[in-house]
Amino acid sequence: MTNFEKWDNEFRAQNLFAFNHNANALLWLKVRAVCRGKQLKHFLDDNALKLNSTKIAEQNVELFEILATREDAMQILDKYLQVKSNEWYNSMGINEEMLKEDLYKVQHYAWGGDQNNSLDKHLVSRYVKVICKYDELMSKQGEIANNAWNYVQTSWYNNWTSYLIESLFKRHQKVISAVGEIKSVDFFINDYPIDLKVTFFPNQYMEEKLKINLGKSLLSYLKSKGKEYGISVDGNAPDAIQIYTLTEKLSEQGHDDVIKTINDTRGKIIKEAQANPIDLITWLYEHQGEMRFGAENRIFVILADSKDFSQSWKMKRAFSLIEPIVQKYLDGFDDNTLHKINFSFKKQRYSSFADVIFIVK
Repeated sequence: MTNFEKWDNEFRAQNLFAFNHNANALLWLKVRAVCRGKQLKHFLDDNALKLNSTKIAEQNVELFEILATREDAMQILDKYLQVKSNEWYNSMGINEEMLKEDLYKVQHYAWGGDQNNSLDKHLVSRYVKVICKYDELMSKQGEIANNAWNYVQTSWYNNWTSYLIESLFKRHQKVISAVGEIKSVDFFINDYPIDLKVTFFPNQYMEEKLKINLGKSLLSYLKSKGKEYGISVDGNAPDAIQIYTLTEKLSEQGHDDVIKTINDTRGKIIKEAQANPIDLITWLYEHQGEMRFGAENRIFVILADSKDFSQSWKMKRAFSLIEPIVQKYLDGFDDNTLHKINFSFKKQRYSSFADVIFIVK
């Protein structure tokens, strides 16, 4: 087995921990980062290299084998990867300041689709397979259009806020971008390959911790308080609707102490996660969706509005808060920053290096 095949197999097997602290493995990743169409051509031209292969996959192997024999391989790769104009997004001519302003035009954050955010399955299950009269289907055009628009707008908001946050990392002098967009690697910090995850403080994790702190689930707690104050709710409604209804009714009737208890408990849970991030990081690895599973090194940027959890989505565009925190984090980044995480997924054991940056309002 060649060295290229060895690291290719490790990568495909999700044994990404093997790529840490190994110069040959790191070379494999950085070669992969330049082996995309125009980027590869630019890299070869810049370094007066010529390949015999014509197919990208074969060129990847050939380039790795050539660079594995050169002492300056890492230097020339890093030099290329540090040139920001080599990233494909830059060719789009994005005006970042205008983009930041446009993000404030989004006034609500709602997914079109079902609870799994799957628009196509939602449309099929709600309209395609249950409505047999064409006129009835036509009457739903506005409703369907709203669903589609919500999905597109929220996806657009997530895409470009994530792009801007990732750009904050890539501009830092310690960061080298994986310009070819390798799966599982967005950039390198101090030669650690990193996948950046920008997300909200996870609802399920919060629910689990609320149950421990309140002695019962959030819904049960609200129902018990509702019963105490003579407030009812439709028990057949989805849990989220029941929670929202009870919260609104309790607030309307002046029982703000109940809402304060919940908000204070949420704030306590967030502070505990900040003080001991390994528990939350492990949870995030172990509760990935199966289709998007990865065991790569990760930095999680977790956003939360501790006073109004439902408004945390607005934190993704709060760059006046995000930028100085990311800058300070990267300034202080060293070989002791990342935590070694051991976790299980589908009865398999994995290890990775990871950390979390909290952006909390």
